[in-house]
Amino acid sequence: MKRSEINSLMRDALGFFKENHFYLPKWATFSPEDWKGKYKECPEIVDNVLGWDLTDFGSNDFNRIGLLLFTIRNGNIKKDKKPYCEKIMIAGVGQETPMHFHKLKMEDIINRGGGILEIEFYKSNPDGSYSTDDFTVKIDGVINHLSPGDKIRLLSGQSVCMEQGIYHRFYGVEAPVLVGEVSTVNDDTNDNFFYNPVGRFPDIEEDEKPLYLLATDYEKYL
Repeated sequence: MKRSEINSLMRDALGFFKENHFYLPKWATFSPEDWKGKYKECPEIVDNVLGWDLTDFGSNDFNRIGLLLFTIRNGNIKKDKKPYCEKIMIAGVGQETPMHFHKLKMEDIINRGGGILEIEFYKSNPDGSYSTDDFTVKIDGVINHLSPGDKIRLLSGQSVCMEQGIYHRFYGVEAPVLVGEVSTVNDDTNDNFFYNPVGRFPDIEEDEKPLYLLATDYEKYL
């Protein structure tokens, strides 16, 4: 992805967050210059990979397969006792986050506003293949019985809880969706298992300077 594209998507995201009355921490809009020398003041942000995260999953087509995220808070099993994570995301209309599951993380996915969030599910086998078994998920605390490949639609305010090992892919319907995530500690490097191999973090063509840093930029700029 080009840095100019990433910068433009960040600007649009801030507008969408504001439209839906969701506000990010002050440091979300620090410039690269603002971050210089800041590590001693905010090691948790860097070490626990908080902040902007944007990926096309190696598709080179962000609008078709991609996701913009901002990690607001996250623990670190090696360094602190915080056992939880919170993210905010934007899922565009038909913009797919590919099928994946987590072995460690348990999560609630929440439609916080905008369009409808459609999610497709499978239970995983120990070898990573799709199971043919039925399974359950909870939507706002209510048990729902699903078969392999079933889909649910979350309206604004609704949420689904997914236990470890449940494959899921999602995308917006009718309008972009403000998607919340509340989970146990998140580790995108080691705990994302995609059904088809993807690139989790984009290769960036630096055609202009960053507007705001991605979490993967911290090492370079701090």
